[in-house]
Amino acid sequence: MDWCAGSARHPPVAPDPRPARHAGVAALLAAEELDALLVTSLPNIRYLTGFSGSAGLLLVHPGDQLLVTDFRYQEQAEAEVDGAARVVVERTSAWERLFREAGGSSVGTVGFEAHALSAKDAERLGVLGKGWHWRAAPELVERLRVRKSAAEVAAIRAAAQLAAAALAATLADVRVGQTEQQIAGALEAQLRRLGSENHPFPTIVASGPRTAWPHARTSGRVVARGEWLLLDFGAQVDGYCADITRTVLVGARATDAQRALYELVRTAQRAAREHIRAGMPARDADALARDLIEARGFGEAFGHSLGHGLGLEVHEAPRLSRINVEPLPLDAVVTIEPGIYLAGQGGVRLEDDVHLAADGPVLLSDGATDLLELS
Repeated sequence: MDWCAGSARHPPVAPDPRPARHAGVAALLAAEELDALLVTSLPNIRYLTGFSGSAGLLLVHPGDQLLVTDFRYQEQAEAEVDGAARVVVERTSAWERLFREAGGSSVGTVGFEAHALSAKDAERLGVLGKGWHWRAAPELVERLRVRKSAAEVAAIRAAAQLAAAALAATLADVRVGQTEQQIAGALEAQLRRLGSENHPFPTIVASGPRTAWPHARTSGRVVARGEWLLLDFGAQVDGYCADITRTVLVGARATDAQRALYELVRTAQRAAREHIRAGMPARDADALARDLIEARGFGEAFGHSLGHGLGLEVHEAPRLSRINVEPLPLDAVVTIEPGIYLAGQGGVRLEDDVHLAADGPVLLSDGATDLLELS
């Protein structure tokens, strides 16, 4: 038997993406006439180094990267970074250590992430780094993150599959008389049981008239017969997020009005997820669903954008908004989530995750949007 490279028993190991990401930042630094970038956004630090801790500062030069963290992450940082950056562990002040480590070098003009830096930390730049020339930088690392690699897409797909399995297991036990909090607890337990690393955002479970609140907080409200139940939740695999919303009916068959409303949202969502394309202006993608909803007289009841980017964070670029004229990037992963919300009555939202591949949209979540009427 030929045990050549690439055998099914020995799949090729994917190359480490971090050197290419570092090179990408270096190219952006040159274009922006910056000598270095101070990265304080934790998702950006993870993207460039692999470090997943909750405290860290990363100084990126074209030729190297310096990560400063604290004692809690001494072993974790070394293991996760694994040579992608020089790791320094500081027991007192990470900020002071950063400037001590880098202060002797010719730093030049250093960009900082104004969108991710607190006012308190900005003061530190002027005090501890007073000898450096600081400049607010555009969202450089985010420019790279918007285009997903095959491995990133695979992680989001795995998270979406996990989320679908958790939902199915949860809905099998949903009954009239349960509270929203009980249902949310069961769903979150299933997500963890199936391997979700975290809940990327607070799970939304809303029922009855509260489904008209697009971002309702899960409450102690008891679910009654014949009501909508909206579940908006996520899963996380290898740091990458899935974001899913399903709306179901509990304890009864849908009325004609409920069915008509649901089918309108379902038709709009399917049209958008099937016809969205990389290169399309974001507002045109939004219109794929919005035009259908507006044509039926519900335009004012669809008050948010069609969706958003997805990756290491549950809300990333691009934004699929009616006012965003920018073209959608190739290989972005986005949510498609139109909704109709009728105050005092209830609402319906359906959300799936889609990869904007070169040859068209690829559905990463299960797309299971047929109306479910739970007994």
